[in-house]
Amino acid sequence: MTAMKAKRWLEGKVTRGQPDWRPMEGLAMPDLEVVLAEEGRILCRFVVPKHLSDGEGNWSAGAVATMIDDIAAASIVTRTHRIFVSVDFSISYFSTAVIEEEVEIEGRLVGEGKGKLRAVEVKIRRTGGGGELVALGRQWMRSVDVPQSKL
Repeated sequence: MTAMKAKRWLEGKVTRGQPDWRPMEGLAMPDLEVVLAEEGRILCRFVVPKHLSDGEGNWSAGAVATMIDDIAAASIVTRTHRIFVSVDFSISYFSTAVIEEEVEIEGRLVGEGKGKLRAVEVKIRRTGGGGELVALGRQWMRSVDVPQSKL
């Protein structure tokens, strides 16, 4: 049940910029397709739109970071009904994705610390060309109290 909630959260609220306190995601994640949502894991496909490109036609590093942050949170929501916020966030960029290129984004819950802490890893790969790694995000996230209506 929580995996489906994570799927609905990403597709219904986050990618459309709802609720009002998350409008940036509506811009950074339009038309995100959730391919698979299961406990501790979420898999998505995304075509990089023109408005998320830098001056050279590459997917903007800031937009990649926003994507990683939300996929990480959704990966945790697949196991629990709580929203998490980043307390430690690192990204390694290995290559670039360009306008109209399709990428695969996989988030996995990889560890649980004491109390409300969770560790997540998010990989972004090209769907063509052998699945070359574009970016790897690692996060420690902590749960926050969010009303159920926001999920």
